[in-house]
Amino acid sequence: MKNVDLVIIGGGPAGLAAAVAARKSGVQDILILERDSELGGILNQCIHNGFGLHTFKEELTGPEYATRFVTQVRELGIEYKLNTMVLDLAADKTVTAMNKTDGLFQLHPKAVILAMGCRERPRGALNIPGYRPAGIFTAGTAQRLVNMEGCLPGRRVVILGSGDIGLIMARRMTLEGAKVLCVAELMPYSGGLKRNIVQCLDDFGIPLKLSHTVVDIQGKERVTGITLARVENGKPVPGTEEHYDCDTLLLSCGLLPENELSRAAGVALNPVTGGPAVNESLETNLPGVFAAGNVLHVHDLVDYVSEEAAAAGEHAAAYIAGGGAAAGRTLPVRCENGVRYTVPTTIRPDCAGDTVTLRFRVGGVYKNKKIAVYRGTDCIYSRKRPVLAPGEMETVRLKAELLRGPGDAVTVTLEEG
Repeated sequence: MKNVDLVIIGGGPAGLAAAVAARKSGVQDILILERDSELGGILNQCIHNGFGLHTFKEELTGPEYATRFVTQVRELGIEYKLNTMVLDLAADKTVTAMNKTDGLFQLHPKAVILAMGCRERPRGALNIPGYRPAGIFTAGTAQRLVNMEGCLPGRRVVILGSGDIGLIMARRMTLEGAKVLCVAELMPYSGGLKRNIVQCLDDFGIPLKLSHTVVDIQGKERVTGITLARVENGKPVPGTEEHYDCDTLLLSCGLLPENELSRAAGVALNPVTGGPAVNESLETNLPGVFAAGNVLHVHDLVDYVSEEAAAAGEHAAAYIAGGGAAAGRTLPVRCENGVRYTVPTTIRPDCAGDTVTLRFRVGGVYKNKKIAVYRGTDCIYSRKRPVLAPGEMETVRLKAELLRGPGDAVTVTLEEG
Protein backbone atom coordinates (compact mmCIF):
# COMPACT_ATOMS: atom_id res chain seq x y z
CA MET A 1 0.00 0.00 0.00
CA LYS A 2 1.58 3.30 -1.07
CA ASN A 3 1.78 6.04 1.52
CA VAL A 4 -0.24 9.22 1.25
CA ASP A 5 0.17 12.73 2.63
CA LEU A 6 -3.27 12.97 4.27
CA VAL A 7 -5.60 10.25 5.54
CA ILE A 8 -9.17 11.23 6.42
CA ILE A 9 -11.00 8.71 8.60
CA GLY A 10 -14.69 8.95 7.71
CA GLY A 11 -16.46 9.76 4.45
CA GLY A 12 -19.43 11.66 5.87
CA PRO A 13 -20.04 15.40 5.55
CA ALA A 14 -16.99 16.28 7.68
CA GLY A 15 -14.59 13.99 5.85
CA LEU A 16 -15.80 15.10 2.42
CA ALA A 17 -15.56 18.83 3.21
CA ALA A 18 -12.10 18.37 4.77
CA ALA A 19 -10.87 16.48 1.70
CA VAL A 20 -12.15 19.12 -0.73
CA ALA A 21 -10.58 21.96 1.29
CA ALA A 22 -7.25 20.14 1.66
CA ARG A 23 -7.05 19.46 -2.09
CA LYS A 24 -7.87 23.11 -2.87
CA SER A 25 -5.13 24.09 -0.39
CA GLY A 26 -2.54 22.12 -2.35
CA VAL A 27 -2.49 18.58 -0.90
CA GLN A 28 -2.41 16.20 -3.86
CA ASP A 29 -2.13 12.85 -2.08
CA ILE A 30 -5.36 12.35 -0.07
CA LEU A 31 -7.14 9.14 0.89
CA ILE A 32 -10.59 8.93 2.52
CA LEU A 33 -11.35 5.72 4.43
CA GLU A 34 -15.07 4.99 4.84
CA ARG A 35 -16.54 1.90 6.51
CA ASP A 36 -19.92 2.11 4.74
CA SER A 37 -20.65 1.05 1.18
CA GLU A 38 -21.01 4.64 -0.07
CA LEU A 39 -19.85 8.16 0.77
CA GLY A 40 -22.14 10.63 2.53
CA GLY A 41 -22.40 9.19 6.04
CA ILE A 42 -25.57 9.72 8.02
CA LEU A 43 -26.88 12.23 5.44
CA ASN A 44 -27.92 9.36 3.17
CA GLN A 45 -30.79 8.45 5.51
CA CYS A 46 -31.82 12.07 6.29
CA ILE A 47 -34.32 12.54 3.48
CA HIS A 48 -35.99 15.59 5.08
CA ASN A 49 -35.05 19.06 3.86
CA GLY A 50 -33.43 21.92 5.77
CA PHE A 51 -29.80 21.25 4.82
CA GLY A 52 -27.51 23.64 2.95
CA LEU A 53 -29.09 27.01 3.75
CA HIS A 54 -25.73 28.40 4.91
CA THR A 55 -23.39 26.46 2.61
CA PHE A 56 -25.30 26.52 -0.68
CA LYS A 57 -27.90 29.22 0.05
CA GLU A 58 -30.72 26.81 -0.81
CA GLU A 59 -32.75 24.15 0.97
CA LEU A 60 -31.64 20.59 0.25
CA THR A 61 -32.34 17.10 1.56
CA GLY A 62 -29.54 15.17 3.24
CA PRO A 63 -28.70 13.01 0.19
CA GLU A 64 -28.72 16.10 -2.06
CA TYR A 65 -26.34 17.90 0.31
CA ALA A 66 -24.01 14.90 0.46
CA THR A 67 -24.08 14.52 -3.33
CA ARG A 68 -22.79 18.09 -3.77
CA PHE A 69 -19.64 17.19 -1.84
CA VAL A 70 -19.30 13.67 -3.29
CA THR A 71 -19.37 15.26 -6.77
CA GLN A 72 -16.60 17.69 -5.77
CA VAL A 73 -14.49 14.84 -4.37
CA ARG A 74 -14.80 12.91 -7.63
CA GLU A 75 -14.19 15.96 -9.84
CA LEU A 76 -11.04 16.78 -7.86
CA GLY A 77 -9.82 13.20 -8.22
CA ILE A 78 -9.59 12.52 -4.49
CA GLU A 79 -9.11 8.83 -3.76
CA TYR A 80 -11.38 6.98 -1.34
CA LYS A 81 -11.83 3.42 -0.14
CA LEU A 82 -15.31 2.15 0.80
CA ASN A 83 -16.19 -0.83 3.02
CA THR A 84 -12.91 -0.12 4.81
CA MET A 85 -12.67 -0.39 8.58
CA VAL A 86 -9.91 1.51 10.38
CA LEU A 87 -8.74 -0.75 13.19
CA ASP A 88 -6.09 1.40 14.83
CA LEU A 89 -4.52 4.84 14.86
CA ALA A 90 -1.10 5.06 16.50
CA ALA A 91 0.46 8.10 18.16
CA ASP A 92 2.92 8.38 15.23
CA LYS A 93 -0.09 8.67 12.83
CA THR A 94 0.23 5.09 11.54
CA VAL A 95 -3.23 4.04 10.33
CA THR A 96 -4.10 0.32 10.30
CA ALA A 97 -7.18 -0.61 8.24
CA MET A 98 -8.68 -3.51 6.34
CA ASN A 99 -11.11 -4.33 3.57
CA LYS A 100 -11.83 -7.41 1.46
CA THR A 101 -9.92 -6.06 -1.56
CA ASP A 102 -6.64 -4.96 0.03
CA GLY A 103 -6.77 -7.13 3.16
CA LEU A 104 -4.98 -5.71 6.19
CA PHE A 105 -2.85 -2.67 5.37
CA GLN A 106 -1.01 0.20 7.05
CA LEU A 107 -0.54 3.82 6.01
CA HIS A 108 2.02 6.32 7.31
CA PRO A 109 0.57 9.73 6.39
CA LYS A 110 2.02 13.12 7.23
CA ALA A 111 -1.33 14.20 8.71
CA VAL A 112 -4.63 12.60 9.76
CA ILE A 113 -8.09 14.16 10.02
CA LEU A 114 -10.54 12.45 12.38
CA ALA A 115 -14.07 12.66 10.91
CA MET A 116 -15.77 9.55 12.33
CA GLY A 117 -18.94 11.35 13.41
CA CYS A 118 -21.00 10.25 16.41
CA ARG A 119 -23.31 7.48 17.56
CA GLU A 120 -26.54 7.39 19.54
CA ARG A 121 -26.75 6.67 23.24
CA PRO A 122 -28.34 3.17 23.49
CA ARG A 123 -30.87 1.85 25.99
CA GLY A 124 -28.14 0.20 28.04
CA ALA A 125 -26.69 3.63 28.89
CA LEU A 126 -30.06 4.94 30.11
CA ASN A 127 -30.83 2.42 32.89
CA ILE A 128 -34.53 2.22 32.02
CA PRO A 129 -36.19 -0.50 34.15
CA GLY A 130 -38.48 -3.10 32.62
CA TYR A 131 -38.29 -6.07 30.29
CA ARG A 132 -36.16 -6.22 27.14
CA PRO A 133 -38.77 -6.84 24.42
CA ALA A 134 -38.61 -6.13 20.71
CA GLY A 135 -39.83 -2.71 19.61
CA ILE A 136 -37.16 -0.51 21.24
CA PHE A 137 -35.06 1.39 18.69
CA THR A 138 -32.79 4.39 18.68
CA ALA A 139 -34.29 7.17 16.56
CA GLY A 140 -31.46 6.89 14.01
CA THR A 141 -32.05 3.15 13.58
CA ALA A 142 -35.76 3.81 13.03
CA GLN A 143 -34.84 6.53 10.52
CA ARG A 144 -32.71 4.09 8.54
CA LEU A 145 -35.43 1.41 8.64
CA VAL A 146 -38.08 3.82 7.33
CA ASN A 147 -36.05 5.88 4.85
CA MET A 148 -33.61 3.30 3.44
CA GLU A 149 -35.00 -0.16 4.18
CA GLY A 150 -38.68 0.66 3.60
CA CYS A 151 -39.83 -0.83 6.93
CA LEU A 152 -42.17 0.77 9.47
CA PRO A 153 -40.86 -0.12 12.97
CA GLY A 154 -44.24 0.25 14.70
CA ARG A 155 -47.79 1.64 14.69
CA ARG A 156 -48.18 3.27 18.12
CA VAL A 157 -45.04 5.10 19.13
CA VAL A 158 -43.65 6.92 22.17
CA ILE A 159 -40.39 8.83 21.76
CA LEU A 160 -38.04 9.40 24.70
CA GLY A 161 -35.75 12.38 24.23
CA SER A 162 -36.30 15.54 22.23
CA GLY A 163 -33.07 15.65 20.28
CA ASP A 164 -33.35 16.72 16.66
CA ILE A 165 -33.45 13.13 15.32
CA GLY A 166 -36.27 12.24 17.73
CA LEU A 167 -38.29 15.30 16.72
CA ILE A 168 -37.77 14.61 13.02
CA MET A 169 -38.78 10.96 13.50
CA ALA A 170 -41.97 12.02 15.28
CA ARG A 171 -42.99 13.75 12.05
CA ARG A 172 -41.65 10.98 9.81
CA MET A 173 -43.51 8.21 11.64
CA THR A 174 -46.72 10.27 11.54
CA LEU A 175 -46.38 10.81 7.79
CA GLU A 176 -45.87 7.05 7.32
CA GLY A 177 -49.15 6.30 9.11
CA ALA A 178 -48.02 5.58 12.67
CA LYS A 179 -49.57 7.28 15.70
CA VAL A 180 -46.98 9.14 17.78
CA LEU A 181 -48.53 9.42 21.24
CA CYS A 182 -46.01 11.85 22.75
CA VAL A 183 -42.39 12.93 23.00
CA ALA A 184 -41.02 12.81 26.56
CA GLU A 185 -37.95 14.78 27.65
CA LEU A 186 -36.06 14.33 30.91
CA MET A 187 -34.83 17.93 31.02
CA PRO A 188 -37.07 20.97 31.53
CA TYR A 189 -36.15 22.15 28.02
CA SER A 190 -35.93 20.51 24.60
CA GLY A 191 -32.62 19.26 23.28
CA GLY A 192 -33.52 20.11 19.67
CA LEU A 193 -33.76 23.17 17.47
CA LYS A 194 -36.78 25.44 17.96
CA ARG A 195 -37.72 25.09 14.29
CA ASN A 196 -37.91 21.30 14.66
CA ILE A 197 -40.22 21.57 17.68
CA VAL A 198 -42.57 23.77 15.64
CA GLN A 199 -42.41 21.87 12.34
CA CYS A 200 -42.31 18.30 13.70
CA LEU A 201 -44.45 18.43 16.86
CA ASP A 202 -46.65 21.54 16.94
CA ASP A 203 -47.70 21.24 13.30
CA PHE A 204 -48.83 17.63 13.87
CA GLY A 205 -50.38 18.08 17.31
CA ILE A 206 -47.85 15.81 19.01
CA PRO A 207 -47.46 16.67 22.73
CA LEU A 208 -44.01 17.40 24.20
CA LYS A 209 -43.82 16.41 27.86
CA LEU A 210 -40.85 18.13 29.48
CA SER A 211 -39.38 16.90 32.79
CA HIS A 212 -40.71 13.38 32.09
CA THR A 213 -38.99 10.04 31.59
CA VAL A 214 -39.81 6.37 31.03
CA VAL A 215 -39.91 4.46 34.33
CA ASP A 216 -41.18 1.11 33.05
CA ILE A 217 -41.44 -0.88 29.82
CA GLN A 218 -44.14 -3.55 29.55
CA GLY A 219 -44.21 -6.54 27.24
CA LYS A 220 -42.12 -9.70 26.94
CA GLU A 221 -42.03 -10.58 23.23
CA ARG A 222 -42.90 -7.11 21.95
CA VAL A 223 -43.44 -3.77 23.71
CA THR A 224 -47.08 -3.51 24.82
CA GLY A 225 -46.85 -0.26 26.74
CA ILE A 226 -44.64 2.14 28.69
CA THR A 227 -45.06 4.21 31.84
CA LEU A 228 -43.97 7.85 32.02
CA ALA A 229 -43.45 9.83 35.23
CA ARG A 230 -42.63 13.43 36.02
CA VAL A 231 -39.06 14.13 37.12
CA GLU A 232 -37.90 16.53 39.83
CA ASN A 233 -34.25 16.93 40.86
CA GLY A 234 -33.35 14.07 38.56
CA LYS A 235 -35.70 11.53 40.17
CA PRO A 236 -39.19 10.30 39.14
CA VAL A 237 -41.99 11.67 41.35
CA PRO A 238 -44.18 8.86 42.81
CA GLY A 239 -47.86 9.25 41.93
CA THR A 240 -47.23 11.04 38.62
CA GLU A 241 -47.12 7.88 36.49
CA GLU A 242 -48.99 7.81 33.15
CA HIS A 243 -49.45 4.63 31.10
CA TYR A 244 -49.36 4.56 27.30
CA ASP A 245 -50.40 1.56 25.20
CA CYS A 246 -47.80 1.38 22.43
CA ASP A 247 -45.80 -1.14 20.45
CA THR A 248 -42.67 0.95 19.85
CA LEU A 249 -40.31 3.10 21.92
CA LEU A 250 -37.82 5.31 20.09
CA LEU A 251 -34.82 6.66 22.01
CA SER A 252 -33.36 10.06 21.12
CA CYS A 253 -31.28 10.59 24.24
CA GLY A 254 -28.15 12.24 22.98
CA LEU A 255 -25.21 11.59 20.70
CA LEU A 256 -21.71 10.46 21.64
CA PRO A 257 -18.65 11.38 19.52
CA GLU A 258 -17.09 8.21 18.06
CA ASN A 259 -13.64 8.38 19.67
CA GLU A 260 -12.42 4.84 20.35
CA LEU A 261 -9.65 5.27 17.76
CA SER A 262 -8.72 8.68 19.18
CA ARG A 263 -8.55 7.37 22.75
CA ALA A 264 -6.37 4.41 21.76
CA ALA A 265 -3.97 6.76 19.95
CA GLY A 266 -3.55 8.92 23.05
CA VAL A 267 -5.62 11.88 21.88
CA ALA A 268 -6.65 14.01 24.87
CA LEU A 269 -10.46 14.13 25.12
CA ASN A 270 -12.65 16.92 26.46
CA PRO A 271 -14.66 15.48 29.40
CA VAL A 272 -17.71 17.62 28.54
CA THR A 273 -18.02 16.96 24.79
CA GLY A 274 -16.44 13.50 24.72
CA GLY A 275 -14.49 14.67 21.65
CA PRO A 276 -10.83 15.67 21.27
CA ALA A 277 -9.48 18.80 22.93
CA VAL A 278 -8.18 20.93 20.04
CA ASN A 279 -6.43 24.24 19.46
CA GLU A 280 -7.43 27.05 17.11
CA SER A 281 -6.24 24.95 14.12
CA LEU A 282 -8.50 22.04 15.22
CA GLU A 283 -5.29 20.09 15.95
CA THR A 284 -5.28 17.61 18.83
CA ASN A 285 -2.44 17.10 21.31
CA LEU A 286 -0.89 14.74 18.74
CA PRO A 287 0.94 16.92 16.15
CA GLY A 288 -0.57 16.46 12.70
CA VAL A 289 -3.79 14.83 13.94
CA PHE A 290 -6.82 17.06 13.39
CA ALA A 291 -10.52 16.60 14.19
CA ALA A 292 -13.73 18.10 12.83
CA GLY A 293 -17.47 17.55 12.77
CA ASN A 294 -19.48 15.45 15.19
CA VAL A 295 -16.43 13.46 16.28
CA LEU A 296 -15.21 16.72 17.84
CA HIS A 297 -18.51 17.94 19.32
CA VAL A 298 -22.12 17.35 18.33
CA HIS A 299 -23.39 19.99 15.89
CA ASP A 300 -26.96 21.09 15.22
CA LEU A 301 -26.49 22.03 11.53
CA VAL A 302 -24.50 20.10 8.94
CA ASP A 303 -23.52 23.44 7.39
CA TYR A 304 -21.41 24.13 10.48
CA VAL A 305 -19.87 20.67 10.21
CA SER A 306 -18.78 21.44 6.64
CA GLU A 307 -17.40 24.85 7.61
CA GLU A 308 -15.43 23.42 10.53
CA ALA A 309 -14.14 20.47 8.48
CA ALA A 310 -13.02 22.78 5.67
CA ALA A 311 -10.96 24.70 8.23
CA ALA A 312 -9.44 21.42 9.45
CA GLY A 313 -8.55 20.52 5.87
CA GLU A 314 -6.84 23.88 5.34
CA HIS A 315 -4.89 23.59 8.61
CA ALA A 316 -3.83 20.03 7.76
CA ALA A 317 -2.60 21.26 4.38
CA ALA A 318 -0.56 23.99 6.11
CA TYR A 319 0.89 21.40 8.50
CA ILE A 320 1.89 19.13 5.62
CA ALA A 321 3.48 22.06 3.78
CA GLY A 322 5.56 22.78 6.87
CA GLY A 323 3.74 25.85 8.09
CA GLY A 324 1.55 24.20 10.70
CA ALA A 325 4.04 23.38 13.43
CA ALA A 326 4.51 27.00 14.53
CA ALA A 327 5.16 27.65 18.19
CA GLY A 328 4.25 30.57 20.42
CA ARG A 329 2.34 31.18 23.60
CA THR A 330 -0.84 29.20 24.20
CA LEU A 331 -3.91 30.68 25.86
CA PRO A 332 -6.38 28.29 27.54
CA VAL A 333 -10.06 29.00 26.83
CA ARG A 334 -12.17 29.00 30.00
CA CYS A 335 -15.96 28.68 30.36
CA GLU A 336 -18.00 30.53 32.96
CA ASN A 337 -21.60 31.37 33.94
CA GLY A 338 -23.51 28.77 31.95
CA VAL A 339 -21.09 28.14 29.06
CA ARG A 340 -20.59 24.34 29.13
CA TYR A 341 -17.60 24.01 26.80
CA THR A 342 -15.81 25.69 23.92
CA VAL A 343 -14.14 24.45 20.75
CA PRO A 344 -11.22 25.13 20.62
CA THR A 345 -9.98 24.68 24.20
CA THR A 346 -6.67 26.47 23.56
CA ILE A 347 -5.61 29.26 21.22
CA ARG A 348 -2.14 30.11 19.90
CA PRO A 349 -2.55 33.77 18.89
CA ASP A 350 0.53 33.70 16.64
CA CYS A 351 -0.86 30.74 14.66
CA ALA A 352 -4.42 31.99 14.37
CA GLY A 353 -4.37 33.77 11.02
CA ASP A 354 -6.93 36.58 10.71
CA THR A 355 -9.84 35.17 12.71
CA VAL A 356 -10.55 32.56 15.37
CA THR A 357 -13.93 30.79 15.47
CA LEU A 358 -15.21 29.76 18.91
CA ARG A 359 -18.19 27.40 19.14
CA PHE A 360 -19.96 26.49 22.34
CA ARG A 361 -23.22 25.41 23.97
CA VAL A 362 -24.87 26.66 27.12
CA GLY A 363 -26.03 24.48 30.00
CA GLY A 364 -29.62 25.74 30.29
CA VAL A 365 -32.18 28.14 28.85
CA TYR A 366 -31.14 31.77 29.37
CA LYS A 367 -33.01 34.93 28.39
CA ASN A 368 -31.78 38.48 27.81
CA LYS A 369 -28.12 37.62 28.20
CA LYS A 370 -24.93 38.89 26.62
CA ILE A 371 -22.15 36.66 25.29
CA ALA A 372 -18.85 38.17 26.40
CA VAL A 373 -15.26 37.14 25.63
CA TYR A 374 -12.36 38.36 27.74
CA ARG A 375 -8.61 38.25 27.10
CA GLY A 376 -7.30 38.46 30.62
CA THR A 377 -9.40 41.27 32.12
CA ASP A 378 -10.10 43.05 28.81
CA CYS A 379 -13.49 42.46 27.12
CA ILE A 380 -12.71 41.88 23.42
CA TYR A 381 -16.17 40.80 22.26
CA SER A 382 -19.79 41.07 23.36
CA ARG A 383 -23.14 40.37 21.72
CA LYS A 384 -26.67 40.44 23.09
CA ARG A 385 -28.78 37.30 22.75
CA PRO A 386 -32.49 37.35 23.68
CA VAL A 387 -32.58 33.55 24.15
CA LEU A 388 -29.84 30.95 24.56
CA ALA A 389 -30.70 27.22 24.71
CA PRO A 390 -28.66 23.99 24.91
CA GLY A 391 -30.15 22.71 21.65
CA GLU A 392 -28.57 25.52 19.61
CA MET A 393 -24.84 25.91 19.16
CA GLU A 394 -23.43 29.43 19.45
CA THR A 395 -20.65 30.76 17.22
CA VAL A 396 -18.29 33.65 18.00
CA ARG A 397 -15.74 34.92 15.48
CA LEU A 398 -12.85 36.90 16.94
CA LYS A 399 -10.23 38.96 15.18
CA ALA A 400 -6.95 37.25 15.95
CA GLU A 401 -5.20 40.56 16.59
CA LEU A 402 -7.46 41.04 19.64
CA LEU A 403 -5.92 37.91 21.18
CA ARG A 404 -2.32 39.07 20.83
CA GLY A 405 -2.36 41.56 23.71
CA PRO A 406 -1.58 40.89 27.39
CA GLY A 407 -3.53 38.24 29.27
CA ASP A 408 -2.96 34.67 30.33
CA ALA A 409 -6.32 33.17 29.25
CA VAL A 410 -9.43 33.67 27.13
CA THR A 411 -12.74 33.50 29.01
CA VAL A 412 -16.15 32.95 27.41
CA THR A 413 -19.01 33.88 29.72
CA LEU A 414 -22.65 34.98 29.88
CA GLU A 415 -23.54 38.34 31.44
CA GLU A 416 -26.77 40.20 32.03
CA GLY A 417 -27.98 41.75 28.79
